[in-house]
Amino acid sequence: MTTAARRHSDRMISPVFIGIAAVMAVTGWAVWTDFAASPGLAVFLFVVSAWIVSLCLHEYAHARTALHGGDISVGAKGYLTLNPLKYTHALLSVVLPVIFVILGGIGLPGGAVFIEMHRVRGRWKHSLISAAGPLTNVLFAAVCTAPFWLGALDGVPLPFRLALAFLAMLQVTAAILNFLPVPGLDGYGVIEPWLPYKVRRQVEPVAPFGLLAVFVILWIPEVNQVFFDAVYGAMEALGVHEVEIYCGRDLFMFWDGQNDPCVSG
Repeated sequence: MTTAARRHSDRMISPVFIGIAAVMAVTGWAVWTDFAASPGLAVFLFVVSAWIVSLCLHEYAHARTALHGGDISVGAKGYLTLNPLKYTHALLSVVLPVIFVILGGIGLPGGAVFIEMHRVRGRWKHSLISAAGPLTNVLFAAVCTAPFWLGALDGVPLPFRLALAFLAMLQVTAAILNFLPVPGLDGYGVIEPWLPYKVRRQVEPVAPFGLLAVFVILWIPEVNQVFFDAVYGAMEALGVHEVEIYCGRDLFMFWDGQNDPCVSG
């Protein structure tokens, strides 16, 4: 009985996540109805809370897939509750990605849940566990852009439309970065089970620096151009124009006071 009760509590949705989702819902409503005195502030709170929700879902997807793959320890660690405070590195998983969104408007991937891979049997299961997180970002982006690619924008208020465009761009950048086959990122986790053991051992010491290396390389103008060409190309395929992303970003960064032309157009 005690074990069953504990197992149930390990999978209950955390009040912390419910609170974050509630903020997303309320601020989304404020943006949609133009209830807020400052649409920029409402967009900021909506995008940040929605971004944190997507981070929680990203890590939940890793944990849930690992559970079905054989790692039953994820429940006891609290990974199935969607509580970001239960993650291995809360700073890297939530705080740092939010700071990057605020400062630069880019979806930063962060390592959070510790999966005991030795419990998981089969290379395909290992690969699927790594792929589950960024695939969640892809799904989130598809949901955000649904009004665009379905041609259902009639009746969608402009500030809400721009907020969705910017939020979707964050999801696309996170998915692309996460799928890079770089040690320490999910993309490498997908291919790692298929690499020779010797290669995996050689790569293991540099894995913690993979994300840092990616951002250093992104400072190279030519690489940066290729990366954002891929991002905006994906967004165009989803029906979102580049100007809508820029206007969404300007509205999000309300403290710069650059959003008036966008929302009045």
